[in-house]
Amino acid sequence: TRRTLLFALTGCPFAPLFAKNSTQVLLAQEYRDGVDISQFLVSEKFDGVRACWDGRSLFTRTGRAIAAPAWFTRSLPTTPLDGELWLARNKFDTLSSTVRKNVPIDEEWRAVTYLIFELPDAPGTFENRAARIAEIVRAAGVPHLRAVEQFRVKDESTLKAKLKAVVSQGGEGLMLHRADASYVVGRSDTLLKLKPVRDAEAIVVGHTAGRGKNQGKLGALEVETEQGVRFKLGTGLTDAQRENPPAIGRTVTYTFRDLTPKGSPRFASFLRVREDE
Repeated sequence: TRRTLLFALTGCPFAPLFAKNSTQVLLAQEYRDGVDISQFLVSEKFDGVRACWDGRSLFTRTGRAIAAPAWFTRSLPTTPLDGELWLARNKFDTLSSTVRKNVPIDEEWRAVTYLIFELPDAPGTFENRAARIAEIVRAAGVPHLRAVEQFRVKDESTLKAKLKAVVSQGGEGLMLHRADASYVVGRSDTLLKLKPVRDAEAIVVGHTAGRGKNQGKLGALEVETEQGVRFKLGTGLTDAQRENPPAIGRTVTYTFRDLTPKGSPRFASFLRVREDE
């Protein structure tokens, strides 16, 4: 396809996420108590739009070109980068609106920062790559380019205290990356996410009509997870979303508490439509 050819020409490591089982970015597993914390570097989990820089252009993780202003990308290094376009805590919707525009608005982009947490296909351990990221960012001297701070914690209680502090200030959670990990792609336990609630993604496969106060509007989304589990997602939707629901085929993010023995999420709640497709 044209998109596949584009990736071959640019060398961008991101391939379309839901070409079934062909994820080409590193995706996190859920954190579980008992992990050897000493083996990980920890960072804040930023609620932004993941972006790949191939040395010339910005792309979402599914390969869609991001229309950033020329001044935003002009001084970025030629080294491929993986990170998040970020605005501020609790500002995802505003950021998403900025990044989705086909014609970028300079004033909106002035507040956007590109936070770097990985070097695609680079050699060495993650600890080596994190140090190299810091060097690349310092050398670039670009105000809107930042290396994500990586730090160590001594034990699980310290980790949970850090999580509480980040969340109390409006942060989303923490990421833990194995310090000795080589660069890999796909869902891997070399990268863990720790949040007050768990989240995951699913594809919309149907719409259920609403009843009662939702008569004439959407009642629930019928969704399917990457593992093939189907369930209805009705909690968390706004009236506007019920009147104009995410289209079939769109990817949505939902939160949940845990899984049933059959793999269905308990207390699932709609969070947002993924806007990087």
